[in-house]
Amino acid sequence: MQGWKLFAAALGVTAASLVGGQAVAQGKTSLVMAMTLEPPGLDPTIAPAAAIGEVVHYNIFEGLTKIAENGEVQPLLADSWTVSPDMKSFTFKLKPGVKFNDGTAFDSADVKFSFEKYAGEKSTNKRKAVFTNIASIATPDAQTVTIALKNPDPIFLFNLGENTAVITAAESSDSNATKPVGTGPYKLENWVKGDSVTLTANDTYRNAGAVKIKSVKIRFISDQGALVAAMRAGDIDAVPIGITGENVREFEKDKRFKVTAGSTEGETMLVINNKRKPFDDVRVRRALTLAIDRDAVIEAAAAGYGKRIGSHFPPHDPAYVDLTKQYPYDPAKAKALLKEAGVNNLEVTLRLPPPPYARPIGEVVQAMLSQVGINAKIENVEWAQWLDGTFKNKNFDLTVISHVEPNDFVKYAEPEYYYQYDNQKAKDLIAKINSTLDKAERTKALQDLQRLLADDAVNVYLYNLPRLGVYKPGLTGFWVNAPIFVNDLTAVSWQ
Repeated sequence: MQGWKLFAAALGVTAASLVGGQAVAQGKTSLVMAMTLEPPGLDPTIAPAAAIGEVVHYNIFEGLTKIAENGEVQPLLADSWTVSPDMKSFTFKLKPGVKFNDGTAFDSADVKFSFEKYAGEKSTNKRKAVFTNIASIATPDAQTVTIALKNPDPIFLFNLGENTAVITAAESSDSNATKPVGTGPYKLENWVKGDSVTLTANDTYRNAGAVKIKSVKIRFISDQGALVAAMRAGDIDAVPIGITGENVREFEKDKRFKVTAGSTEGETMLVINNKRKPFDDVRVRRALTLAIDRDAVIEAAAAGYGKRIGSHFPPHDPAYVDLTKQYPYDPAKAKALLKEAGVNNLEVTLRLPPPPYARPIGEVVQAMLSQVGINAKIENVEWAQWLDGTFKNKNFDLTVISHVEPNDFVKYAEPEYYYQYDNQKAKDLIAKINSTLDKAERTKALQDLQRLLADDAVNVYLYNLPRLGVYKPGLTGFWVNAPIFVNDLTAVSWQ
């Protein structure tokens, strides 16, 4: 995972060189942190919003494995595992003495129940394909699970560390969206809709003494001005992600705070509805890509933090191909392609959700598109509206979003996914990526896929989303880099 370190260094800010300060709350056991988006529910296995995992993953819910900050897979509910040479059989030895936060015991039956539910006909799990690839699950005893796959999966252990694979109990699973019951170090104390979630230490947790923060209030503040004001007033201890680059620059100058900047899996994009005319014409999609100055977008939305991308892939990945020069900013060429495609004075909608980067990007994109004869009407929508109208019902022309899940390039093999890209070559490449055991062959397939997505200009790939955080001095343990989007509180403490 050397790429993570290189990318963090490229941002010019590292954990070791951050603005520091004297400890101000040594021994304190409570924490107030802020997020810019409120989750629609608290069950990450039924809805796609990344904000769900940012509240509950590794805090309330746990999986068999854990993805560490450096991207490595570590044991969690599974103490150990063995893998067959063909990567089609995985046997897990489960951690003994684990309980859910309602006091009931965790065992192999819960693993079997969870994975079979996620593969079920009614499942809305966004990683459903991981579980439909399971041929059988054997539970010879309470502490052993053997999973046989239909096809090899070289990243199965990583997939089991994502929030889509957390283990739940049959007795409580259906109500987890509002009353989450997990095996993690915290439990839900209170959820005031539109305001905050409060987590408190789970007294049934197997290693409760290791968790230093006993009470966490997570406030939801979407307005950047209000967020900054609350931080400066001392009402908030931490903003681990979601604050804009412009505001981070200001906090860097204030020695009352420390700032971190790291890498993420977030591919920030101008997403195109590929089935809507005229976007079903590759010339029009290429024109959109040529019309956008990525450097101007990064400056407007992230104050220069971030790194340009040319396909759906993060720059720190060893298989990354730099395709950013394939479509240089060229409004004249964009106009020529639109004319060739017979498109004149195009009217489109540009739907913008509330993440802090989306609306600044939207304004820049709108201005740039107008220079090539495309009139983009901005529609600012709330998160629930975006999830329902844009993501679920595909009712949009263009939108701005950062796809933050690792390995989510697999969605290009799903024509029903909201950008509605349908290409058999992409499906074949992704099938090969998901099944090949040869590292060189898999890398080549990953690189071929990146080139295909760029050639087809499926979306306008803008930049890799940085993880920017602001904290009070003395608060340690939050991740700097984010191979997955979580706020893992297990190592957080006041020093």
